[in-house]
Amino acid sequence: MTENARHDAWSAGDSYNRYMGRWSRQIAPLFLDWIDAPAGADWLDVGCGTGALSAAIVARCSPRSVVSIDPSEGFLQTAGAAVTDGRVKFRLGDAQAIPAADRSFDVIASGLVLNFVPDRVQALGEMRRVSRPGALIGFYVWDYPGGGIEFMRAFWSAAIELDPKASDLMEGKRFPFCTPDGLAALAREGGLEVLDQTAIEAPTVFQDFDDYWHPFTLGAGPAPGYCMSLDPDHRERLRQKLDETLPRQEDGSIRLMSRAWAVKASGSRFTT
Repeated sequence: MTENARHDAWSAGDSYNRYMGRWSRQIAPLFLDWIDAPAGADWLDVGCGTGALSAAIVARCSPRSVVSIDPSEGFLQTAGAAVTDGRVKFRLGDAQAIPAADRSFDVIASGLVLNFVPDRVQALGEMRRVSRPGALIGFYVWDYPGGGIEFMRAFWSAAIELDPKASDLMEGKRFPFCTPDGLAALAREGGLEVLDQTAIEAPTVFQDFDDYWHPFTLGAGPAPGYCMSLDPDHRERLRQKLDETLPRQEDGSIRLMSRAWAVKASGSRFTT
């Protein structure tokens, strides 16, 4: 693990759901409507996490089957409890070595995970390997470089004011390729033909400041991991700064926006 990745804790499914999973569930249906995959397909969900994309696939896409893989046993347990449709099979697996035979799937999808995979080109090559002729391959990641997750950008902006060294941990600095051009180049490097790209946006509405702040105290993810590494006094100063600066609606809620970049591709031109 690199020094900048030391807070990437991705094992506690319930904590992740409080932090990012609830927003992942908003993005997944929008991605699926855009990718417009055919009914009756065999799907692979790469890096399924707590099951947001898998749940949306069975709810919206009429799949024949869904195989959902993730390297975190904790995430798989949470996903399996939440998604009980018999067409979905959750399996322990690494995106860089997908546990499936060549040409096994009609649609391969990956939601909000590719930037955390150490060898992203290898992962995309694996997606191409398990795709059938004519298969769709789609993935999406948060717009980290563009500050597309406003609640996360607000957290890091406040953190850096108190601790300039925190800038090294920001996802935008760590994942500069999470742009349309960067993702298209990455897809081509992985042997894929890019068919289309789009931005997917959704609101992130917090009922009050506690609803915003509490997920950062659970330790699941880079920002929460950093937050909980702070000594109590420093963490309290960070909490107070955010409480003072975040915008409020008349009802006390905090309304921010999120944006992800999505890529639709094919591996068929490399299939013999």
